[in-house]
Amino acid sequence: MKIKLISVGKLKEKYWKAAVDEYQKRLGAYCKLEILECREEKAPENLTDHERDQILDREGRGILSHIKETDQVVSLAIQGQEVDSPQLAKKLAQWEMERGDLCLVIGGSLGLSQEVLDRSQWKWSFSPLTFPHQMVRVMVLEQVYRAYRIKEGHPYHK
Repeated sequence: MKIKLISVGKLKEKYWKAAVDEYQKRLGAYCKLEILECREEKAPENLTDHERDQILDREGRGILSHIKETDQVVSLAIQGQEVDSPQLAKKLAQWEMERGDLCLVIGGSLGLSQEVLDRSQWKWSFSPLTFPHQMVRVMVLEQVYRAYRIKEGHPYHK
């Protein structure tokens, strides 16, 4: 299966890049992973609702440009569903049986546009807490790797 990790913004710190590289290497045994970065729009300090919507719309168009009609889309969203690692492994097994690529979408500091959320077959939440999108990228890759290990019956997950 091909997994596309689509994120708003670039990884800036070397330690995040090193962590992503490590999980990308580990996941190579299980899937073809493509990491795609979309331009993060600058948000003024005192953002109006209109400015917020415009930024989300531009970022959303960037995200959607990487998604094909046949792709399965999972968006990381605070209002999404929380699952434990074994439940995620079951979902991964289901996604592998579907057609198209699996797109895991991480928004920027303002979240995701309604259009991206509407295109998503599932909304996934780690927690009601807010995390930096660079950290979430690593967390997503680690959880996908953990799900593959659970699915294969390997002892990584304890």
